[in-house]
Amino acid sequence: MQSPSSWKDDNMYDGMINVYKEAGWTSHDVVARLRGILGQKKVGHTGTLDPAAEGVLPVCAGKGTRLCDMLADRDKTYRATLLLGTVTDTQDTTGTVLETKDTSGLTEEAVREAVLSFLGDYEQVPPMYSALKVNGKKLYELAREGKEVERKARPVKIHEIRIESMALPEAVITVTCSKGTYIRTLCHDIGEKLGVGGCMKTLLRTRVGRFRLEDSLTLDALQKLKDEGRLFEAVMPVEAAFSELREIRSEGGELDKLLRNGNPFGKDGLLEPKPEEEFKVYDSAGLFIGVYGFRPEKQMFYPRKVFLGGN
Repeated sequence: MQSPSSWKDDNMYDGMINVYKEAGWTSHDVVARLRGILGQKKVGHTGTLDPAAEGVLPVCAGKGTRLCDMLADRDKTYRATLLLGTVTDTQDTTGTVLETKDTSGLTEEAVREAVLSFLGDYEQVPPMYSALKVNGKKLYELAREGKEVERKARPVKIHEIRIESMALPEAVITVTCSKGTYIRTLCHDIGEKLGVGGCMKTLLRTRVGRFRLEDSLTLDALQKLKDEGRLFEAVMPVEAAFSELREIRSEGGELDKLLRNGNPFGKDGLLEPKPEEEFKVYDSAGLFIGVYGFRPEKQMFYPRKVFLGGN
């Protein structure tokens, strides 16, 4: 967490906030409200949650906005209610019902087998009601015009999937998945596999990387912290996103100069890198510079993402 002394001179917050997005809010609504709470424009979210969905929405502020693309790539965990026997145009219950089928012949064993069959790599066709673009136009814009276009299947990975409870035609599932996975589409595809169709009834995102549901704060809770002069308690420093990385600390001199200008540096006397390993790098004063990778052919550390300097 940040302290007031870690603010910039203009009191701009730099870091990440674990926001609990409530149902009815778009991700953009959350960012707009948070700009007002923080009193600054430089705020961005790390991955859209549908308006009807709830849960973890990491939001970056100030220099932390340089993290948005990195955090969007992290694995995510969801808890969803699968409704079998109902097919909608949006693949969730907010859409128009296109078809209903009898589910009385389904067994819990058959449902369990179908759900677990999606574990691992899986080619997923993204839904028409999504923000993906085709020829420069968002799919949901085309869908609202009554148009449907061909979408290519994209590789996604289901790292873990389990059934929490079942009361057919509904089942509550927990899914940990890769970037770009649509849980609505997963529910639809499970229904298709069972021959009765399906859609998503509810969605709660419980984790994005290291950001967990139990640590998230609603916008009202963040406003209360601001009113009490304690908003800084909710802002995690940028380097907290890289807690799993080993660190390199400069001892000063020439290395400090290289780091403060975003330059690569040699590994003489430093850690022995593992293949593809990344490091968080600090100068001799303990200032976080950024994330560096290692190029063995050059025997040099190169910056992957630098947070020193600028806004």
